[in-house]
Amino acid sequence: MGTRVNTIDEYLAGVSEEQRVALQKLRETIHALVPEAEECISYQLPAFRTKRPLVGFGVGKNHCALYLFSGSIVEAFQKELKGYDTSKGTIRFQPESPLPDELVKRLVEARRMENGG
Repeated sequence: MGTRVNTIDEYLAGVSEEQRVALQKLRETIHALVPEAEECISYQLPAFRTKRPLVGFGVGKNHCALYLFSGSIVEAFQKELKGYDTSKGTIRFQPESPLPDELVKRLVEARRMENGG
């Protein structure tokens, strides 16, 4: 993603079809969980915010990622995230093996609570 984008749709238009499908599903799941969240671009990544940044997502050369903007949540879900490539606040996954909806739900809810509800 070398060009600046202003919307999530613009971001998704610039990724591969396989990545776009995985990220669009993640986007829809997050919307269903936090319908009041506003879509935005933060640090050139698609993100959702309520009063503060909530979560984001994006692509790398060979993966997709969910950004929780919180190292403590990744640490708390260490067991459930076994098998995924993680770092402080980031969970990377392959587009053909997206994060399960139930796991996304639990991660986003934890982040939401951490963010003040």
